[in-house]
Amino acid sequence: MILPFPSRYPADETECRIPDAAAARALVGAAAAPVEALLARRRAEWAALPAGGDEALLARTEDAVRLGHARLAFRHGNLGNDFHAYHNEGHVLEICGGRIDRLRDTLGLAALGLRDWCALMLFGACHDLRQREAPNLVDGIGANERASIDEALRILDACGFSRDRDADLYAALELMIAGSTFDARPVPGGYQYNAADLVQSGGALASRLHQVLDRRSPGWRHDPLIVAAQRLALVAADLDTANVAEPFGRFASTAENLCREREMLSGRSLAAGESALPVLGFLTDGQDRFFFELHRFQSDAGMAAFGPGKEANAPKLKALCMGVRARIAMQGAPQTGNQVIEAYRATLADLTV
Repeated sequence: MILPFPSRYPADETECRIPDAAAARALVGAAAAPVEALLARRRAEWAALPAGGDEALLARTEDAVRLGHARLAFRHGNLGNDFHAYHNEGHVLEICGGRIDRLRDTLGLAALGLRDWCALMLFGACHDLRQREAPNLVDGIGANERASIDEALRILDACGFSRDRDADLYAALELMIAGSTFDARPVPGGYQYNAADLVQSGGALASRLHQVLDRRSPGWRHDPLIVAAQRLALVAADLDTANVAEPFGRFASTAENLCREREMLSGRSLAAGESALPVLGFLTDGQDRFFFELHRFQSDAGMAAFGPGKEANAPKLKALCMGVRARIAMQGAPQTGNQVIEAYRATLADLTV
C-alpha cells in the first residue's frame, strides 16, 4: 500500500458471496450482457495497441471488471436489496463505456498504453464498491473510498494479478480511488464561472493528492511508478465527474438520481414533507454550486475530452435551476420531495423540446 492508513476494511457479506469472477458469472447470469458486450468491444479495440496481444493481462482485467460490476449490482444495484439510485452497476457502465470512449476519441487510442487503459477500466469497476461505511475522512480520503481501495486490491489478487509483477496497476488503482473522494465543502470566496476557463475550486481530492503523498509517502516523486499512478488519478477523477459533460438530459437525470440516493441515505421519504426543501435545495442551489464552484477538471486529457460538453451545458443548467425555482414559486411552497422532482422534470422537458 502506498498510503499506510491505520485501519483496514475487511470483506463483507457480498464479497464473501462473490469471491471471484466465476461466482460473478454464475450469479449475475443474463444481467451481465451489457458488461460482457463492453468487454468484448474493448478487447477488439485494444488489439491495435503495441501490447494488445497480452492475453493474460486482458483476461485478468476482464475478470476484475466482471467481479466489481457484480458486487456493486448485488450490494447497491438492481440485483440486491439496498438499491442506490446513482452508485449502482449502471455507473460502472457509464465510466467503462461512454466516458472512456470519449477520452479515447479525443486523445486517440495510442495516447495511452494498454496497461493505462486497463487501469482506467479497473477504476470504473471498483471505485464505488463500498457506499455504507461510517463517515471518516483521513487526509481528505473518505471511508467509502478507503474501503473500496481495500476491496479493489483484493479483487486484483482474486483475478490473478501479482502485487510484484503488476505493482503499477495496484498503485494506480489505489491512488485513483483515493483521488475520487469528492469534497463538497464550500470554498471561501466562491468562484465566478467563465466559459473560457473551466477550472474551478474544490471538488475531487485528486488535485490535492500530491499533498497527501508528501505526508504519507515522502520521496514518492522519485518513484516513477507512483508518479505515473498520481497522473492517472487525475484522469480518473475527470472520468468520474464527467456527468457535467453528458448530453444535458442525461446530466439532469444523474442529478435526480444523486438526489434520490441522498434522500434515501438521509432516511427521508420523497413522499413526506421533510424531503421537500432538501430536494429543492439539491436540485437548484446544490447543482449550481456543484457545476460552477466545486467541479473542476483535474487533467489536460479530461479538459480536452469533457470541457466542451460542460461549456455547452452551463447555460442550460442555469436555465433549469431558474426554471425550477420559478415553477415552484408559482405553485407555492412544495409539500414533498416528489413534488419538487415533478417540477424539475417538467422544467427539463420544457427546455429540451
